[in-house]
Amino acid sequence: MTHATHRDKPPTASPLHIGCAGWALSSNVAARFPSQGSHLERYARIFPAVEINSSFYRSHQPKTYARWSESVSDAFRFSVKIPQTVSHELRLRDADAAMSAFVAEIAPLGEKLACLLLQLPPSLAFEKSAAHEFFALVCGLTNTRVVCEPRHATWFTDEAAQTLIDGGVACVRAHPPPVAGVEPVGDPRTLYIRLHGSPRIYYSAYDEPFIEAVAARIVEARNSGADVWCIFDNTAHGEALPNALMLMEKLEKAAGSPAAVVIASQ
Repeated sequence: MTHATHRDKPPTASPLHIGCAGWALSSNVAARFPSQGSHLERYARIFPAVEINSSFYRSHQPKTYARWSESVSDAFRFSVKIPQTVSHELRLRDADAAMSAFVAEIAPLGEKLACLLLQLPPSLAFEKSAAHEFFALVCGLTNTRVVCEPRHATWFTDEAAQTLIDGGVACVRAHPPPVAGVEPVGDPRTLYIRLHGSPRIYYSAYDEPFIEAVAARIVEARNSGADVWCIFDNTAHGEALPNALMLMEKLEKAAGSPAAVVIASQ
């Protein structure tokens, strides 16, 4: 059976998906969000996208995904992290049953499901046959775009890059980078930035010059027609939300209009 996928489409301009890894509202910025509703409802009135990370650790019932989908506007988009059962335990092999179950769980997100994030363990080296078979499996199960965050040096080679490109899979631009001085290469039609915090991963805030540089990179990618995501994962001390808000402001200013970022409530 042949599936049409997002990855088959030519590049076109698209909304910028700016957000955080989760929607918990820290007290230091809570006043910048509407006061009514659940944390997700309040978050989604300000940001156009979110990354669901809890799916990595445990499964959720389809009715939970349905509730999340109903809590946000039609324009809002979810990225969902593929379970660690697939990436860390099965290590991409014999993952048919696990991936089928996962895809069924997240189905209630409907058109608001825009991306699947595959984060690989640092110990998982690139093996062409395993990667190729896994990407083909996912493509056969869903037309949702896939992004991969590898952390072993063997994934940052020409052969691995070609395998990602052939599979229509983008390579995450992570910060701090897993392999210093190496630019990740995958399907160029999607730019997916994950900012984990530096120097202390998950904890540290990013300063304004760094955010400005990220904004410039995003504008460049968007102008080339790429689908752009930027997710802040420095959530441990509540730094993700203020950093993401700052990035939204920089992007709006760069375009001279709030139209640079499509707010979910529109």
